[in-house]
Amino acid sequence: MAIVAAICGVTLIVVVLWEGFETIVLPRRVTRRFRMTRFFYRRTWLPWVTMVNACVPPRRRETWLSFFGPLSLILLLSIWAFGLIVGFALLHWGLGSAIVTHDGSSGFLVDLYLSGTTFFTLGLGDAVPRSTAARFLVVLESGMGFGFLALVIGYLPALNQSFASREVSISLLDARAGSPPTASEMLRRHGHERGMDALRQLLHEWENWSSEFLEGHLSYPVLAYFRSQHENQSWLGALTAILDTCALLMAGVDGACERQAELTFAMARHAVVDLSLVFRTKPQEPAPPRLPPEKLEDLRALLAERGLKLHERDTVDRKLTELRWMYEPYVHALAAYFRVKVPPWIAAENQPDNWEVSVWERRTVNRKVADKAKGEHF
Repeated sequence: MAIVAAICGVTLIVVVLWEGFETIVLPRRVTRRFRMTRFFYRRTWLPWVTMVNACVPPRRRETWLSFFGPLSLILLLSIWAFGLIVGFALLHWGLGSAIVTHDGSSGFLVDLYLSGTTFFTLGLGDAVPRSTAARFLVVLESGMGFGFLALVIGYLPALNQSFASREVSISLLDARAGSPPTASEMLRRHGHERGMDALRQLLHEWENWSSEFLEGHLSYPVLAYFRSQHENQSWLGALTAILDTCALLMAGVDGACERQAELTFAMARHAVVDLSLVFRTKPQEPAPPRLPPEKLEDLRALLAERGLKLHERDTVDRKLTELRWMYEPYVHALAAYFRVKVPPWIAAENQPDNWEVSVWERRTVNRKVADKAKGEHF
């Protein structure tokens, strides 16, 4: 039993250290089929969603879903720490519990106590090792405790910085594409003189944003569970609006910045597809379709009002359908997994932007619209 305990202790320590290395230190996606961290998130996210849907009122569900990302990270770090403590306790027990206490007690619980006080470097002195091997384990575990603390201190600011960088660009879409952002609003608000130049610059910025988003979320997938400040905003909704806009420009808008739309579409689709692979969300056909023929006609009329004309109907419809099938199934699957809303192609009438709505004063919009938007703002 002592040998088995020692082997189990070594195995547990190695597994936890390797998981920590892949999650925090390794700057690339891990392609191994089974990972303890992935297993942890998939086995905690769905129960959390079920609990929220069953116990939380609809208006508060988005807030409770936003708790999962930070709480799960704290729980994961705690599991890693507990795993290392148990692993070293098993090693002490396998070596014969060479520990001296004031009251003369011994056994696995004493080994676990020594391991815990050593890992957190408490140094109480009421349980001390009495053999060379036990002293070596104490020194080794103490060093791991310091290293674990250093990784956590370095890991959390990196996550916060990546999250903040992601959210800045999403918030900037508010005045440029509406709340939630839609392709119709993005094109309508850039239908003025030199609007295409401004749209080209915006799409260029989102090409860079998509590449940074992809790199950050492949290195730290937990960021995908961190939700935006406003209920009608999300990283997936912003990406979808950008993809919709690029697809429409590529399908055929007179005088459009087609080349930049192609580049941004490629990078944004790359991000969506790779995130779908990371979270193993199988592409799903949107039901009902996001852009039925009658909606496309409404979109065509809306753009014509701003001086933007689409090419021939058959050509546009065929190409737009092909482009939509390149990303919409992935977006729909990710939205179902993360429980976020996919923005429509056409914005709702009288839908105010987030910057127009305030709980304290409602002079910028009428009361009916403000009451409608209140639940979506915070």
